[in-house]
Formats: sequence, structure tokens, C-alpha cells
Amino acid sequence: MTQENIQRINELAHKSKTIGLTDAEKQEQQILRDAYRAAFRQNLTNQLDHTYVIDQNGNKHKLKD
Repeated sequence: MTQENIQRINELAHKSKTIGLTDAEKQEQQILRDAYRAAFRQNLTNQLDHTYVIDQNGNKHKLKD
């Protein structure tokens, strides 16, 4: 997700609250939001894949699904 895409999501959200969106803009907004959510889920999954829990004995355990 690029910074330009995030900026466009914010522009469309602001426009939606003020003057409304056309059907094409609503569709673009939905596509951008879906892409944002997919990127968020992927980043979270990657972060959790590299997360370990350390027990009281100092042993590292990888998080399970």
C-alpha cells in the first residue's frame, strides 16, 4: 500500500462526508479499502510469524496458529 493510495482513501472519505461520491468513486474507494485491509492483514501476519514468547525459564517459543 503506497502513501498515494492512503492519501486517495482519505480524500474519498472526506469527499464522501461533504458532497458525496459518484458510483465510480464509490467503487474506487471500495477497491482501495479492500487493498488496504489486505495489506494490513499481511503485515500483521508477518509480524506475528516473527514473534516469540519467552517463558519463565528464558526459553523462546514461537507463536502458534
